[in-house]
Amino acid sequence: MDMMLRQHGPQDPGLAPILTLIQTSFAYMDNVVSPPSSMHRLDHAAMQNHARNDELWSIGPPLAACAVFQVKDHALYIGKLSVAAPYLGQGLARQLVEHAALRAKALMLPVLELQVRIELTHNHAAFTAMGFREVGRTSHAGYTAPTSITFRKDLP
Repeated sequence: MDMMLRQHGPQDPGLAPILTLIQTSFAYMDNVVSPPSSMHRLDHAAMQNHARNDELWSIGPPLAACAVFQVKDHALYIGKLSVAAPYLGQGLARQLVEHAALRAKALMLPVLELQVRIELTHNHAAFTAMGFREVGRTSHAGYTAPTSITFRKDLP
């Protein structure tokens, strides 16, 4: 199977399946993380905004993985990184992170950044194995204890 990386624009018919992939791959978090994932606020208009204002990438066909890359002042932020269940463990998340590193270098940004919920320890381990390190913990509004960990990866 020959799958390729592809960037999506705001009118791309692929946005609906990408939204479904994010919703499906984040669904297991519903009874695990508090507060609920921001995935619940995503809709077609939000996906169009990501495609217009950020970079929305996927791997496929068939659609196997996706992520949103957002330019921040100091870093390229990786959000909503999702891999379809049949493709877990095949290195697609790593492929998207490696592509984010190429994009960050092209944009002259020295760092990749992402956030992972405190409860998702398997994701902490996966991102640490990809060269990320914890740089901070934050709390969502109304929470006194940290709810997310910020990870960064310095780029050579």
